[in-house]
Amino acid sequence: MKIGIFDSGLGGLTVARAIVDTLPEYDMIYFGDTARTPYGSKSRETVIQYACENTELLIKKGAELIVMACNTAASVATEVLRQKYDLPIFEVITPAASLVASFQNTHRVGIIGTRATINSNVYTDKISKDRPDIQVYAVPCPLLVPLVEEGWIDKPETRMIVKKYLHPLKVRQIDTLILACTHYPILKPIIQKKIGRRVRVIDSALAVSHQLFLYFKENDLILKKDQKGSCQFYVSDITPYFEKIAQSIFKRKIPLEVASTASS
Repeated sequence: MKIGIFDSGLGGLTVARAIVDTLPEYDMIYFGDTARTPYGSKSRETVIQYACENTELLIKKGAELIVMACNTAASVATEVLRQKYDLPIFEVITPAASLVASFQNTHRVGIIGTRATINSNVYTDKISKDRPDIQVYAVPCPLLVPLVEEGWIDKPETRMIVKKYLHPLKVRQIDTLILACTHYPILKPIIQKKIGRRVRVIDSALAVSHQLFLYFKENDLILKKDQKGSCQFYVSDITPYFEKIAQSIFKRKIPLEVASTASS
């Protein structure tokens, strides 16, 4: 079974890496919609359209299972995709929210994400449904995705912006922080430093890769570990920093191919 993964850009590579590490025996195909990033500032209708086009591209490339590595797309398009396409659809929101709800010592949770993800209230609703005792504080961070896409990973300006975004959550004395965007783990060292070492920082990439492993195990789809799957990487536009950050995430050179969706 070939696993298809899409994101608005390079952030989903953190999910792809986690899945490859967890299920190395499977073929994986990744599509980063770099020509149309960021998704967080787009309308709900536009994001749904992009999600459908990305899914169709991956299916044409042979994907038999889809992972929406984009929180923005997952927050508005999950049910649309599940109704439209007859194949398993996974997203990054539910696994992370469920993981946080399972922590008995968690009481004050902060969420940072794109404006679209935060406005959807999807994380807040899922956590509150499982754990109504948890107080949830959500903050949109619209500048972080463009900063990551531009390669401004360790710039003073980026550290200052992260500090400003996290200030309201620090004041609330949160004990757990969800990175509700797959671009954000690339900034995790800065985020952890600015929010404080005592705050548990949750990376949705690890949560969704574990959920995928359980799905494969429950459905008797686990392959022999001595097999090694192939990895293909497509983007809608090769940007200056994509190759560099992809190489830093996978610790090897990543060959990229350009692929176009219907309207990109």
